[in-house]
Amino acid sequence: MAQLRKQFRWISLAVILLGGGWLILAPEFRADEDEGGNGDRESMDRDYEYVIRFSPGQSYMPDSVPYDIGAPLQGVKQVIRDFEERFPDTRIDVVNVPGVREYLVTQLSSGNAPEIINVNVEDVWIDVQKGWYVPLDYFLEAPNHFVRSKGDPTAPGYEQWWDMFKYQAISRGKAAPDNKNYCITFDMIETGIYYNKDIFAEVGIEPPETWAQWLRDMKKIEEAGYIPMLMSIDWFNDWMTDLLFDQLYFSLLPGIDLVKDPIREQYLQGYLDWDELCFLYQKGFFGHGDPRYREIWRLMYEFRQYCNQNLSGTDFIREFVTQQAAMVWNPSPLTFRLSADRKLGFEWGVFYLPKLTPESTPYASNVDMCVIGGSATQLEVTNSAIDDTDPALPMEERIKESKKLERVIAFLQFLMLPENYERIVNEYACLLPNIEGVPVLEPLQPFAEILDRRYTTTKWVFTFDLRFSEIQRRMLELYLNDGIDLDEFMDWQVSNLDAATSNLLTRKEIDLERLQRTWDELAPVRAGMEDLPDE
Repeated sequence: MAQLRKQFRWISLAVILLGGGWLILAPEFRADEDEGGNGDRESMDRDYEYVIRFSPGQSYMPDSVPYDIGAPLQGVKQVIRDFEERFPDTRIDVVNVPGVREYLVTQLSSGNAPEIINVNVEDVWIDVQKGWYVPLDYFLEAPNHFVRSKGDPTAPGYEQWWDMFKYQAISRGKAAPDNKNYCITFDMIETGIYYNKDIFAEVGIEPPETWAQWLRDMKKIEEAGYIPMLMSIDWFNDWMTDLLFDQLYFSLLPGIDLVKDPIREQYLQGYLDWDELCFLYQKGFFGHGDPRYREIWRLMYEFRQYCNQNLSGTDFIREFVTQQAAMVWNPSPLTFRLSADRKLGFEWGVFYLPKLTPESTPYASNVDMCVIGGSATQLEVTNSAIDDTDPALPMEERIKESKKLERVIAFLQFLMLPENYERIVNEYACLLPNIEGVPVLEPLQPFAEILDRRYTTTKWVFTFDLRFSEIQRRMLELYLNDGIDLDEFMDWQVSNLDAATSNLLTRKEIDLERLQRTWDELAPVRAGMEDLPDE
Protein backbone atom coordinates (compact mmCIF):
# COMPACT_ATOMS: atom_id res chain seq x y z
CA MET A 1 0.00 0.00 0.00
CA ALA A 2 0.93 3.66 -0.10
CA GLN A 3 2.66 3.59 3.28
CA LEU A 4 4.86 0.68 2.21
CA ARG A 5 5.97 2.41 -0.97
CA LYS A 6 6.69 5.56 1.00
CA GLN A 7 9.76 3.87 2.48
CA PHE A 8 11.59 4.23 -0.83
CA ARG A 9 11.33 8.03 -0.69
CA TRP A 10 14.02 8.17 1.95
CA ILE A 11 16.78 6.92 -0.32
CA SER A 12 19.35 9.67 -0.56
CA LEU A 13 19.61 11.88 -3.61
CA ALA A 14 23.15 10.63 -4.25
CA VAL A 15 21.93 7.07 -4.51
CA ILE A 16 19.14 8.22 -6.79
CA LEU A 17 21.54 9.94 -9.16
CA LEU A 18 23.86 6.96 -9.28
CA GLY A 19 21.23 4.24 -9.30
CA GLY A 20 18.84 6.17 -11.50
CA GLY A 21 21.58 6.84 -14.01
CA TRP A 22 22.43 3.18 -14.15
CA LEU A 23 18.80 2.29 -14.72
CA ILE A 24 18.53 4.72 -17.59
CA LEU A 25 21.52 3.09 -19.31
CA ALA A 26 20.66 -0.47 -18.36
CA PRO A 27 18.96 -2.72 -20.96
CA GLU A 28 15.24 -3.19 -20.58
CA PHE A 29 13.43 -6.47 -20.09
CA ARG A 30 12.12 -7.62 -23.45
CA ALA A 31 9.04 -9.73 -24.04
CA ASP A 32 10.84 -11.74 -26.72
CA GLU A 33 13.61 -12.85 -24.38
CA ASP A 34 13.65 -16.54 -23.62
CA GLU A 35 13.70 -17.84 -20.08
CA GLY A 36 17.46 -17.91 -20.19
CA GLY A 37 17.50 -14.14 -20.65
CA ASN A 38 18.91 -14.08 -24.21
CA GLY A 39 17.15 -11.42 -26.27
CA ASP A 40 16.30 -11.64 -29.95
CA ARG A 41 18.81 -9.09 -31.26
CA GLU A 42 17.16 -8.86 -34.67
CA SER A 43 13.90 -7.93 -32.95
CA MET A 44 15.69 -5.44 -30.70
CA ASP A 45 17.43 -3.71 -33.61
CA ARG A 46 14.36 -3.37 -35.81
CA ASP A 47 12.82 0.02 -36.43
CA TYR A 48 9.47 0.30 -34.70
CA GLU A 49 6.89 3.00 -35.22
CA TYR A 50 6.08 2.92 -31.51
CA VAL A 51 8.37 2.05 -28.60
CA ILE A 52 6.49 2.09 -25.29
CA ARG A 53 8.34 1.88 -21.99
CA PHE A 54 6.27 0.26 -19.27
CA SER A 55 7.06 0.21 -15.55
CA PRO A 56 4.70 -2.37 -13.99
CA GLY A 57 6.10 -2.19 -10.45
CA GLN A 58 8.02 -4.77 -8.46
CA SER A 59 5.05 -7.09 -7.97
CA TYR A 60 5.01 -8.04 -11.66
CA MET A 61 8.56 -7.48 -12.89
CA PRO A 62 9.32 -10.21 -15.46
CA ASP A 63 11.76 -12.89 -14.35
CA SER A 64 11.77 -11.72 -10.74
CA VAL A 65 11.12 -14.29 -8.00
CA PRO A 66 8.84 -12.93 -5.24
CA TYR A 67 10.28 -13.64 -1.78
CA ASP A 68 12.75 -15.96 -3.60
CA ILE A 69 9.97 -18.53 -3.73
CA GLY A 70 8.89 -20.45 -6.82
CA ALA A 71 9.52 -19.87 -10.50
CA PRO A 72 10.35 -16.50 -12.10
CA LEU A 73 7.35 -14.42 -13.09
CA GLN A 74 6.33 -14.66 -16.74
CA GLY A 75 2.82 -13.17 -16.89
CA VAL A 76 3.68 -9.64 -18.06
CA LYS A 77 6.17 -10.99 -20.59
CA GLN A 78 3.59 -13.37 -22.09
CA VAL A 79 0.91 -10.69 -22.45
CA ILE A 80 3.39 -8.26 -24.01
CA ARG A 81 4.41 -10.93 -26.50
CA ASP A 82 0.77 -11.40 -27.52
CA PHE A 83 0.27 -7.65 -27.90
CA GLU A 84 3.39 -7.26 -30.05
CA GLU A 85 2.24 -10.09 -32.31
CA ARG A 86 -1.04 -8.25 -32.78
CA PHE A 87 0.74 -4.91 -33.34
CA PRO A 88 4.05 -5.70 -35.07
CA ASP A 89 4.86 -1.99 -35.41
CA THR A 90 5.06 -1.68 -31.60
CA ARG A 91 7.70 -2.71 -29.09
CA ILE A 92 7.02 -2.77 -25.34
CA ASP A 93 10.05 -2.39 -23.09
CA VAL A 94 9.62 -3.21 -19.40
CA VAL A 95 11.67 -0.85 -17.26
CA ASN A 96 12.41 -0.64 -13.57
CA VAL A 97 11.73 2.85 -12.22
CA PRO A 98 12.87 3.90 -8.71
CA GLY A 99 9.92 4.86 -6.58
CA VAL A 100 11.44 8.13 -5.43
CA ARG A 101 10.19 11.60 -6.21
CA GLU A 102 13.56 13.10 -7.16
CA TYR A 103 14.01 10.57 -9.96
CA LEU A 104 10.46 11.06 -11.22
CA VAL A 105 10.73 14.86 -11.22
CA THR A 106 13.97 14.68 -13.19
CA GLN A 107 12.54 12.33 -15.80
CA LEU A 108 9.11 13.92 -16.08
CA SER A 109 10.34 17.49 -16.34
CA SER A 110 12.72 16.50 -19.15
CA GLY A 111 10.14 14.44 -21.01
CA ASN A 112 12.20 11.25 -20.60
CA ALA A 113 9.95 9.27 -18.25
CA PRO A 114 8.55 5.91 -19.35
CA GLU A 115 5.22 6.23 -21.13
CA ILE A 116 3.50 4.14 -18.44
CA ILE A 117 4.67 4.33 -14.84
CA ASN A 118 3.54 2.97 -11.49
CA VAL A 119 3.31 5.86 -9.01
CA ASN A 120 1.08 6.55 -6.02
CA VAL A 121 -1.62 8.87 -7.29
CA GLU A 122 -1.15 11.18 -4.29
CA ASP A 123 2.28 11.99 -5.77
CA VAL A 124 0.65 12.69 -9.12
CA TRP A 125 -1.90 15.12 -7.73
CA ILE A 126 0.67 17.68 -6.64
CA ASP A 127 2.03 17.91 -10.21
CA VAL A 128 -1.07 17.80 -12.41
CA GLN A 129 -0.77 21.48 -13.31
CA LYS A 130 2.67 20.87 -14.85
CA GLY A 131 1.47 18.81 -17.80
CA TRP A 132 3.56 15.79 -16.80
CA TYR A 133 0.65 13.34 -16.74
CA VAL A 134 -2.12 12.63 -19.24
CA PRO A 135 -5.70 12.75 -17.88
CA LEU A 136 -7.44 9.51 -18.83
CA ASP A 137 -11.13 10.41 -18.54
CA TYR A 138 -11.52 10.67 -22.34
CA PHE A 139 -10.53 6.99 -22.65
CA LEU A 140 -12.08 5.63 -19.46
CA GLU A 141 -15.47 7.02 -20.44
CA ALA A 142 -15.22 5.40 -23.90
CA PRO A 143 -15.39 1.67 -24.74
CA ASN A 144 -12.48 -0.69 -24.37
CA HIS A 145 -12.02 -1.35 -28.07
CA PHE A 146 -10.93 -4.96 -27.56
CA VAL A 147 -14.11 -5.68 -25.59
CA ARG A 148 -16.24 -3.83 -28.15
CA SER A 149 -14.71 -5.84 -31.01
CA LYS A 150 -15.94 -9.09 -29.43
CA GLY A 151 -19.52 -7.92 -29.97
CA ASP A 152 -21.03 -8.76 -26.58
CA PRO A 153 -22.93 -5.65 -25.39
CA THR A 154 -23.34 -7.15 -21.89
CA ALA A 155 -19.60 -7.44 -21.32
CA PRO A 156 -18.05 -4.92 -18.89
CA GLY A 157 -16.08 -2.46 -20.98
CA TYR A 158 -18.38 -2.58 -24.00
CA GLU A 159 -19.91 0.81 -23.18
CA GLN A 160 -17.18 2.30 -20.98
CA TRP A 161 -13.71 1.12 -20.03
CA TRP A 162 -14.62 2.25 -16.50
CA ASP A 163 -17.12 -0.61 -16.20
CA MET A 164 -14.38 -3.23 -16.23
CA PHE A 165 -13.12 -2.23 -12.80
CA LYS A 166 -14.53 -4.28 -9.94
CA TYR A 167 -13.89 -1.85 -7.09
CA GLN A 168 -15.64 1.20 -8.44
CA ALA A 169 -15.49 3.32 -5.28
CA ILE A 170 -11.73 3.14 -5.05
CA SER A 171 -11.02 3.20 -8.79
CA ARG A 172 -13.21 6.20 -9.56
CA GLY A 173 -12.35 7.87 -6.28
CA LYS A 174 -8.80 8.59 -7.48
CA ALA A 175 -9.80 11.81 -9.23
CA ALA A 176 -7.30 14.61 -8.66
CA PRO A 177 -8.19 17.98 -7.12
CA ASP A 178 -8.83 19.23 -10.68
CA ASN A 179 -11.55 16.52 -10.97
CA LYS A 180 -9.63 14.64 -13.66
CA ASN A 181 -8.49 11.02 -13.46
CA TYR A 182 -4.81 10.33 -14.03
CA CYS A 183 -4.69 6.92 -12.38
CA ILE A 184 -5.67 3.42 -13.43
CA THR A 185 -6.14 1.27 -10.36
CA PHE A 186 -4.66 -1.92 -11.76
CA ASP A 187 -5.08 -4.12 -8.70
CA MET A 188 -5.96 -3.94 -5.01
CA ILE A 189 -4.29 -4.36 -1.67
CA GLU A 190 -5.81 -4.61 1.79
CA THR A 191 -4.58 -5.16 5.30
CA GLY A 192 -5.74 -7.70 7.83
CA ILE A 193 -4.80 -9.25 11.14
CA TYR A 194 -2.84 -12.46 10.55
CA TYR A 195 -3.23 -14.68 13.59
CA ASN A 196 -1.79 -17.94 14.90
CA LYS A 197 -4.73 -20.32 15.24
CA ASP A 198 -2.75 -22.63 17.50
CA ILE A 199 -2.03 -19.88 20.02
CA PHE A 200 -5.65 -18.75 19.89
CA ALA A 201 -6.77 -22.32 20.64
CA GLU A 202 -4.26 -22.61 23.48
CA VAL A 203 -5.54 -19.40 25.07
CA GLY A 204 -9.17 -20.28 24.36
CA ILE A 205 -10.17 -17.34 22.19
CA GLU A 206 -11.64 -16.70 18.73
CA PRO A 207 -11.33 -13.67 16.41
CA PRO A 208 -13.07 -10.86 18.33
CA GLU A 209 -16.26 -9.06 17.37
CA THR A 210 -15.66 -5.85 19.35
CA TRP A 211 -12.66 -3.69 20.20
CA ALA A 212 -13.18 -4.19 23.93
CA GLN A 213 -13.20 -7.96 23.52
CA TRP A 214 -10.02 -7.75 21.47
CA LEU A 215 -8.17 -5.94 24.27
CA ARG A 216 -9.34 -8.54 26.79
CA ASP A 217 -8.15 -11.32 24.50
CA MET A 218 -4.76 -9.66 24.07
CA LYS A 219 -4.43 -9.54 27.83
CA LYS A 220 -4.94 -13.31 27.93
CA ILE A 221 -2.35 -13.81 25.19
CA GLU A 222 0.13 -11.68 27.11
CA GLU A 223 -0.47 -13.67 30.29
CA ALA A 224 0.20 -16.86 28.32
CA GLY A 225 3.70 -15.58 27.52
CA TYR A 226 3.26 -14.37 23.94
CA ILE A 227 3.48 -10.95 22.34
CA PRO A 228 -0.17 -10.25 21.53
CA MET A 229 0.29 -7.94 18.54
CA LEU A 230 3.14 -6.94 16.23
CA MET A 231 2.93 -3.32 15.06
CA SER A 232 5.04 -0.69 13.31
CA ILE A 233 4.90 3.00 14.12
CA ASP A 234 4.04 3.54 10.44
CA TRP A 235 0.89 1.45 10.82
CA PHE A 236 -0.15 3.44 13.88
CA ASN A 237 0.50 6.69 12.03
CA ASP A 238 -1.35 5.68 8.87
CA TRP A 239 -3.75 2.73 9.04
CA MET A 240 -4.88 2.94 12.66
CA THR A 241 -5.29 6.71 12.52
CA ASP A 242 -7.67 6.35 9.57
CA LEU A 243 -9.68 3.55 11.17
CA LEU A 244 -10.08 5.21 14.55
CA PHE A 245 -10.92 8.52 12.90
CA ASP A 246 -13.67 6.80 10.91
CA GLN A 247 -14.99 4.96 13.95
CA LEU A 248 -15.37 8.17 15.96
CA TYR A 249 -16.49 10.62 13.25
CA PHE A 250 -18.68 8.48 10.99
CA SER A 251 -21.85 9.28 12.92
CA LEU A 252 -21.13 13.01 12.48
CA LEU A 253 -20.89 12.89 8.68
CA PRO A 254 -24.50 14.00 8.03
CA GLY A 255 -23.61 17.29 9.73
CA ILE A 256 -19.99 17.82 8.65
CA ASP A 257 -19.70 16.36 5.14
CA LEU A 258 -19.74 19.64 3.24
CA VAL A 259 -18.77 18.66 -0.31
CA LYS A 260 -20.72 16.06 -2.24
CA ASP A 261 -19.12 15.70 -5.65
CA PRO A 262 -21.85 14.55 -8.09
CA ILE A 263 -19.54 11.95 -9.64
CA ARG A 264 -17.49 10.68 -6.70
CA GLU A 265 -20.22 10.79 -4.05
CA GLN A 266 -21.99 7.73 -5.43
CA TYR A 267 -18.79 5.78 -4.83
CA LEU A 268 -17.23 7.59 -1.83
CA GLN A 269 -20.16 8.36 0.44
CA GLY A 270 -19.09 10.88 3.04
CA TYR A 271 -15.40 11.10 2.21
CA LEU A 272 -13.77 14.19 3.76
CA ASP A 273 -11.34 15.90 1.39
CA TRP A 274 -8.52 18.27 2.29
CA ASP A 275 -10.61 21.42 1.85
CA GLU A 276 -13.32 20.09 4.18
CA LEU A 277 -10.77 19.12 6.82
CA CYS A 278 -9.15 22.56 6.64
CA PHE A 279 -12.54 24.20 7.06
CA LEU A 280 -13.53 21.90 9.93
CA TYR A 281 -10.25 22.65 11.68
CA GLN A 282 -11.15 26.34 11.54
CA LYS A 283 -14.45 25.41 13.19
CA GLY A 284 -12.69 23.85 16.18
CA PHE A 285 -12.42 20.23 15.06
CA PHE A 286 -9.20 18.22 15.53
CA GLY A 287 -7.90 20.40 18.35
CA HIS A 288 -8.05 20.72 22.14
CA GLY A 289 -11.78 21.41 22.05
CA ASP A 290 -12.63 18.31 20.03
CA PRO A 291 -13.04 15.32 22.38
CA ARG A 292 -13.22 12.81 19.54
CA TYR A 293 -9.85 13.81 18.16
CA ARG A 294 -8.25 13.42 21.58
CA GLU A 295 -9.98 10.05 21.93
CA ILE A 296 -8.26 8.72 18.81
CA TRP A 297 -4.89 8.98 20.49
CA ARG A 298 -6.09 7.75 23.89
CA LEU A 299 -7.47 4.58 22.29
CA MET A 300 -4.27 4.15 20.31
CA TYR A 301 -2.15 4.37 23.46
CA GLU A 302 -4.35 1.80 25.17
CA PHE A 303 -3.90 -0.57 22.22
CA ARG A 304 -0.15 0.01 22.08
CA GLN A 305 0.32 -1.60 25.53
CA TYR A 306 -0.19 -5.04 23.93
CA CYS A 307 2.32 -4.57 21.11
CA ASN A 308 6.01 -5.25 20.56
CA GLN A 309 8.40 -2.99 22.43
CA ASN A 310 10.28 -1.62 19.41
CA LEU A 311 7.82 0.02 17.00
CA SER A 312 10.60 1.04 14.59
CA GLY A 313 11.82 -2.47 13.81
CA THR A 314 12.19 -3.72 10.27
CA ASP A 315 11.23 -7.41 10.31
CA PHE A 316 8.11 -7.95 12.37
CA ILE A 317 7.27 -11.13 10.49
CA ARG A 318 10.11 -13.10 12.07
CA GLU A 319 8.51 -12.97 15.53
CA PHE A 320 5.23 -14.13 14.03
CA VAL A 321 6.59 -17.09 12.06
CA THR A 322 8.69 -18.19 15.06
CA GLN A 323 5.50 -18.13 17.20
CA GLN A 324 6.73 -15.51 19.63
CA ALA A 325 3.74 -13.35 18.71
CA ALA A 326 0.09 -14.27 18.18
CA MET A 327 -0.87 -11.60 15.63
CA VAL A 328 0.61 -9.25 13.07
CA TRP A 329 -1.14 -6.51 11.08
CA ASN A 330 0.03 -6.72 7.50
CA PRO A 331 -1.06 -6.28 3.88
CA SER A 332 -2.22 -9.10 1.64
CA PRO A 333 1.18 -9.92 0.00
CA LEU A 334 2.25 -11.66 3.22
CA THR A 335 -0.27 -14.36 2.25
CA PHE A 336 2.09 -15.69 -0.42
CA ARG A 337 5.04 -15.89 1.94
CA LEU A 338 3.08 -17.73 4.64
CA SER A 339 1.33 -20.06 2.20
CA ALA A 340 4.63 -21.11 0.65
CA ASP A 341 6.42 -21.68 3.97
CA ARG A 342 6.44 -25.46 4.41
CA LYS A 343 8.28 -25.18 7.74
CA LEU A 344 5.84 -22.75 9.32
CA GLY A 345 4.65 -25.26 11.91
CA PHE A 346 1.24 -23.75 12.76
CA GLU A 347 -2.10 -22.88 11.22
CA TRP A 348 -2.86 -19.25 10.52
CA GLY A 349 -5.86 -17.21 9.50
CA VAL A 350 -6.90 -13.63 8.77
CA PHE A 351 -9.55 -11.45 10.38
CA TYR A 352 -10.28 -7.73 10.24
CA LEU A 353 -10.18 -5.24 13.06
CA PRO A 354 -13.36 -5.33 15.17
CA LYS A 355 -15.58 -2.29 15.64
CA LEU A 356 -15.56 0.16 18.52
CA THR A 357 -18.66 0.06 20.72
CA PRO A 358 -19.82 2.26 23.62
CA GLU A 359 -18.07 -0.21 25.92
CA SER A 360 -14.76 1.25 24.70
CA THR A 361 -15.67 4.90 24.16
CA PRO A 362 -18.80 7.06 24.36
CA TYR A 363 -17.93 8.45 20.91
CA ALA A 364 -18.14 5.13 19.08
CA SER A 365 -20.24 5.25 15.92
CA ASN A 366 -20.88 1.52 16.49
CA VAL A 367 -20.32 0.57 12.83
CA ASP A 368 -18.07 -2.05 11.29
CA MET A 369 -14.53 -1.04 10.50
CA CYS A 370 -14.16 0.45 7.02
CA VAL A 371 -11.71 -0.29 4.22
CA ILE A 372 -8.34 1.47 4.40
CA GLY A 373 -6.68 -0.49 1.62
CA GLY A 374 -7.25 0.18 -2.03
CA SER A 375 -5.08 0.78 -5.05
CA ALA A 376 -1.88 -1.22 -5.11
CA THR A 377 -0.39 -0.91 -8.59
CA GLN A 378 -1.40 2.55 -9.82
CA LEU A 379 -0.60 3.16 -13.48
CA GLU A 380 -0.26 6.62 -14.98
CA VAL A 381 0.47 7.76 -18.52
CA THR A 382 3.18 10.41 -18.77
CA ASN A 383 3.86 13.24 -21.19
CA SER A 384 6.26 10.93 -23.06
CA ALA A 385 3.18 9.25 -24.53
CA ILE A 386 2.21 12.44 -26.38
CA ASP A 387 5.67 13.51 -27.54
CA ASP A 388 4.52 13.10 -31.15
CA THR A 389 2.38 16.24 -30.78
CA ASP A 390 3.11 19.95 -30.49
CA PRO A 391 3.76 20.74 -26.79
CA ALA A 392 2.34 24.23 -27.33
CA LEU A 393 -1.13 22.79 -27.94
CA PRO A 394 -3.62 22.40 -25.07
CA MET A 395 -3.56 18.98 -23.41
CA GLU A 396 -7.04 18.12 -24.74
CA GLU A 397 -5.91 18.62 -28.34
CA ARG A 398 -2.69 16.67 -27.83
CA ILE A 399 -4.68 13.76 -26.40
CA LYS A 400 -6.92 13.59 -29.47
CA GLU A 401 -4.11 14.07 -31.99
CA SER A 402 -1.47 11.70 -30.60
CA LYS A 403 -1.16 8.38 -32.43
CA LYS A 404 1.42 7.21 -29.94
CA LEU A 405 -0.98 7.78 -27.05
CA GLU A 406 -3.61 5.82 -28.95
CA ARG A 407 -1.25 2.83 -29.00
CA VAL A 408 -0.33 3.31 -25.32
CA ILE A 409 -4.02 3.19 -24.39
CA ALA A 410 -4.50 0.14 -26.60
CA PHE A 411 -1.78 -1.64 -24.66
CA LEU A 412 -3.35 -0.76 -21.31
CA GLN A 413 -6.77 -1.91 -22.50
CA PHE A 414 -5.24 -5.14 -23.80
CA LEU A 415 -3.63 -5.76 -20.39
CA MET A 416 -7.06 -5.52 -18.78
CA LEU A 417 -8.88 -8.07 -20.86
CA PRO A 418 -9.78 -10.72 -18.25
CA GLU A 419 -7.91 -13.51 -20.03
CA ASN A 420 -4.72 -11.41 -20.14
CA TYR A 421 -5.12 -9.74 -16.78
CA GLU A 422 -5.55 -13.06 -14.95
CA ARG A 423 -2.18 -14.30 -16.24
CA ILE A 424 -0.50 -11.31 -14.57
CA VAL A 425 -2.34 -10.64 -11.32
CA ASN A 426 -3.10 -14.26 -10.44
CA GLU A 427 0.36 -15.62 -11.20
CA TYR A 428 0.84 -15.81 -7.43
CA ALA A 429 -1.21 -14.87 -4.34
CA CYS A 430 -0.17 -11.30 -3.65
CA LEU A 431 -2.65 -8.64 -4.84
CA LEU A 432 -6.35 -8.80 -5.59
CA PRO A 433 -7.81 -8.45 -9.09
CA ASN A 434 -9.66 -5.25 -9.94
CA ILE A 435 -11.14 -6.46 -13.23
CA GLU A 436 -14.62 -7.97 -13.42
CA GLY A 437 -14.68 -11.67 -14.23
CA VAL A 438 -11.20 -12.42 -12.85
CA PRO A 439 -11.36 -14.82 -9.88
CA VAL A 440 -9.71 -14.18 -6.54
CA LEU A 441 -7.12 -16.77 -5.54
CA GLU A 442 -8.24 -18.79 -2.53
CA PRO A 443 -5.57 -17.56 -0.06
CA LEU A 444 -6.69 -13.96 -0.74
CA GLN A 445 -10.41 -14.55 -0.16
CA PRO A 446 -10.40 -13.00 3.36
CA PHE A 447 -9.04 -9.77 1.89
CA ALA A 448 -11.66 -9.79 -0.86
CA GLU A 449 -14.34 -9.92 1.85
CA ILE A 450 -12.72 -6.98 3.64
CA LEU A 451 -12.67 -4.93 0.44
CA ASP A 452 -16.43 -5.33 0.12
CA ARG A 453 -16.82 -2.87 3.02
CA ARG A 454 -17.38 0.85 2.60
CA TYR A 455 -14.35 3.05 2.03
CA THR A 456 -12.71 5.10 4.78
CA THR A 457 -13.88 8.57 5.81
CA THR A 458 -10.48 10.09 5.00
CA LYS A 459 -6.83 9.29 4.42
CA TRP A 460 -5.40 11.48 7.16
CA VAL A 461 -1.65 11.36 6.49
CA PHE A 462 -2.19 12.02 2.78
CA THR A 463 -4.43 15.03 3.39
CA PHE A 464 -1.61 17.42 4.21
CA ASP A 465 2.04 17.67 3.21
CA LEU A 466 4.94 15.34 3.93
CA ARG A 467 6.18 17.60 6.71
CA PHE A 468 2.90 17.20 8.59
CA SER A 469 2.99 13.41 8.29
CA GLU A 470 6.57 13.14 9.45
CA ILE A 471 6.07 15.39 12.47
CA GLN A 472 2.98 13.42 13.46
CA ARG A 473 4.89 10.16 13.08
CA ARG A 474 7.81 11.29 15.24
CA MET A 475 5.67 12.76 17.98
CA LEU A 476 3.27 9.82 17.92
CA GLU A 477 6.11 7.40 18.51
CA LEU A 478 7.36 9.55 21.38
CA TYR A 479 3.87 9.61 22.89
CA LEU A 480 3.19 5.89 22.47
CA ASN A 481 6.52 5.12 24.15
CA ASP A 482 5.82 7.40 27.15
CA GLY A 483 8.19 10.16 26.08
CA ILE A 484 5.40 12.75 26.33
CA ASP A 485 1.88 12.58 27.73
CA LEU A 486 -1.39 13.03 25.86
CA ASP A 487 -1.65 16.75 26.62
CA GLU A 488 1.83 17.40 25.24
CA PHE A 489 1.07 15.30 22.18
CA MET A 490 -2.11 17.28 21.55
CA ASP A 491 -0.10 20.50 21.77
CA TRP A 492 2.16 19.19 19.03
CA GLN A 493 -0.82 18.08 16.93
CA VAL A 494 -2.44 21.51 17.11
CA SER A 495 0.82 23.23 16.19
CA ASN A 496 1.31 20.79 13.33
CA LEU A 497 -2.22 21.28 12.03
CA ASP A 498 -1.89 25.05 12.28
CA ALA A 499 1.10 24.92 9.95
CA ALA A 500 -0.35 22.30 7.59
CA THR A 501 -3.73 23.99 7.11
CA SER A 502 -2.08 27.39 6.71
CA ASN A 503 0.16 25.93 4.02
CA LEU A 504 -2.80 24.42 2.17
CA LEU A 505 -4.81 27.63 2.35
CA THR A 506 -1.83 29.51 0.92
CA ARG A 507 -1.06 27.08 -1.90
CA LYS A 508 -4.56 26.09 -2.96
CA GLU A 509 -7.77 27.95 -3.52
CA ILE A 510 -10.53 26.90 -1.11
CA ASP A 511 -14.05 28.14 -1.67
CA LEU A 512 -14.62 29.02 1.97
CA GLU A 513 -17.87 30.85 1.20
CA ARG A 514 -19.40 27.74 -0.38
CA LEU A 515 -18.28 25.59 2.55
CA GLN A 516 -19.71 28.12 4.99
CA ARG A 517 -23.08 28.10 3.20
CA THR A 518 -23.28 24.32 3.43
CA TRP A 519 -22.12 24.46 7.04
CA ASP A 520 -24.96 26.85 7.86
CA GLU A 521 -27.50 24.69 6.02
CA LEU A 522 -26.48 21.66 8.09
CA ALA A 523 -26.79 23.46 11.42
CA PRO A 524 -30.15 21.79 12.24
CA VAL A 525 -28.55 18.37 11.69
CA ARG A 526 -25.67 19.15 14.03
CA ALA A 527 -28.06 20.49 16.66
CA GLY A 528 -28.88 16.93 17.67
CA MET A 529 -25.25 15.84 17.97
CA GLU A 530 -23.39 15.74 21.26
CA ASP A 531 -19.89 16.88 22.24
CA LEU A 532 -19.14 18.89 19.12
CA PRO A 533 -16.36 21.46 19.45
CA ASP A 534 -17.38 25.07 19.95
CA GLU A 535 -17.09 27.23 16.84
